[in-house]
Amino acid sequence: MKVKRYLRLLGIQLKASGLLSLQYRADFFTEGLTSLFWTFTALAPLFVVYSERPNIEGWSFGEALLVVGWFTLLQGILEGAINPSLTGVVEHIRKGTLDFVLLKPADAQFLVSTQRFQPWRAFNVLTGIGLFAYAFTLLGRWPSVTGLLASVLLLGTSTLLLYSLWILTVSAAFFVVRVDNLTYLFTSIFDFARWPSSVFQGVGRGALTMVFTYVIPLALMTTFPAQAMLGRLPPQSLVGAVVGAGLFAWGSRQVWLRSIRRYTSASS
Repeated sequence: MKVKRYLRLLGIQLKASGLLSLQYRADFFTEGLTSLFWTFTALAPLFVVYSERPNIEGWSFGEALLVVGWFTLLQGILEGAINPSLTGVVEHIRKGTLDFVLLKPADAQFLVSTQRFQPWRAFNVLTGIGLFAYAFTLLGRWPSVTGLLASVLLLGTSTLLLYSLWILTVSAAFFVVRVDNLTYLFTSIFDFARWPSSVFQGVGRGALTMVFTYVIPLALMTTFPAQAMLGRLPPQSLVGAVVGAGLFAWGSRQVWLRSIRRYTSASS
C-alpha cells in the first residue's frame, strides 16, 4: 500500500512538472534543441583524439562512442530528474524553510527528490540512444540479448549511484550551508565519465582509474554499461556493480538521516 501511495505521489509530481513545462512550449523546444547542440559539441574532443589514432587503451572510436552515449543518457537523467529537485533543497536549508517538507506525512527524502522535473532533458536520453545505434552501425554488429539485459540492469545501478552521490552532496549543506562550489565540482568531475576509465591508467600509475571506480564510481556508470553492450563485462564486475550501488545507496540514506537531525529551522 505504501509503494502504491508513493507511486501515485510521483505520478502527480511528474504531471505537474510536465504541465508547467508545456505552458511555455517555445521554451520547451528551445531548451531541447540547446541540449542537443551542447551534446554534439561535447563530441568534438572525441573526434579530435581519434583523428590521430584508431585505438586508445583498447577502445576504438565506435566503442568509445558507446561510453559517450551512456554519459549523454545519464546527463539527461541527472539534469532532468535529479538536479532540479535536489538543488532546491540547498535553498530550503539556507532559508530554514525545510520545515514545510519535514512536516508533511511522507518521507522527506522522497519529497525533496521528486518536487521538480525538467522534461525537455528527455532529448539527451533520446540522443544517447541515437549514439548507441550510430556506434553499433560503425562497429558492424549489434549487442547480444544478454548484453542488452545487463546494460539495462546497469542503467538502474548507474541512476542509483548518481542519485546517491547527489544526496551526499546535498547533505553537506546541513553542515556548511553554501555548497554551490561543491555542486560545480561534482558536475566537473562527472564530465570525466565521458571517457572509458582505462584512458586514465597512465595518470598516477592507475590511481585515477581506481578513484573513478571505487571512490567516485564514474566507471560503473558509463564504462561498465558500454562493456556490457560489447559483451566484455565479466560477470563478477556486473555483480560488483549491483552490490556496490546498493551499498552506496544505503550509505547515502544513512548520511541523509543523520544530516536531517542537525537541521534547525528559521524559527529556531
